[in-house]
Amino acid sequence: MNEGLVVLVRSIIGFFTLLIFAKILGKQQISQLAFFDYVLGITIGSIAASLATDLSSRAWPHWIGLLTWAALGYLMEFITMKWRYAAKYIEGEPTIVIMNGKIMEDALKKMQFRVSDIMELLRNKDVFDLSQVDFAIIEPNGQLSVLKKPEYEPLTAKDMKITKKSSGISTELIYDGILIEENLKQLNKDKKWLMNQLKSKGIKDVSEVFLATLNPAGSFYVDRYEDHIKKVIDVGDYKGPY
Repeated sequence: MNEGLVVLVRSIIGFFTLLIFAKILGKQQISQLAFFDYVLGITIGSIAASLATDLSSRAWPHWIGLLTWAALGYLMEFITMKWRYAAKYIEGEPTIVIMNGKIMEDALKKMQFRVSDIMELLRNKDVFDLSQVDFAIIEPNGQLSVLKKPEYEPLTAKDMKITKKSSGISTELIYDGILIEENLKQLNKDKKWLMNQLKSKGIKDVSEVFLATLNPAGSFYVDRYEDHIKKVIDVGDYKGPY
């Protein structure tokens, strides 16, 4: 009972300490997760876990370690903001992996990237054909920035000198087979309207729907639990021995 109470108190202390440190260190740990930030985050989390559950030692050495790592992390952020050359060595630099449509094999080897890794990152950028890429750059946080060839760049409303209205943000009407009536009211719709929309797509009951959304422009999207896709495409580069 006493040990459980100690763990509870330590966990509360560790939780609020991490919360304070996260506020001090800012959002970089999430939005720009470079390798150094990744290691820093794991280490601080590990020390906080030890602070909460390691009853074989006192709490204050763990807390000092937690404070030291957080302070050093803050110091490194300050240094990289003030001195660009320090940021170059601590955070790394962008690396061009595709130039003028050509894959830079030496750059890939240096970064220990495979072509399949680049293909995956390209698909995350809605690029499924390498011939469309002019430049591709691996950023220090591991993300891929892509510049398409001019002929593959999508036309914008500005290019066509067309004025477009904002479509707004889609609102969930059904999630995991459950109707969200508050969101229906927010969009000035009722259940009767929704059921008519579902029937037009061959859906008889809300329980058949995994997700249904509607945006202010009137675009209605529905995804059923049973998609009735006859053949699923496999995009893997190697099927393996099984």
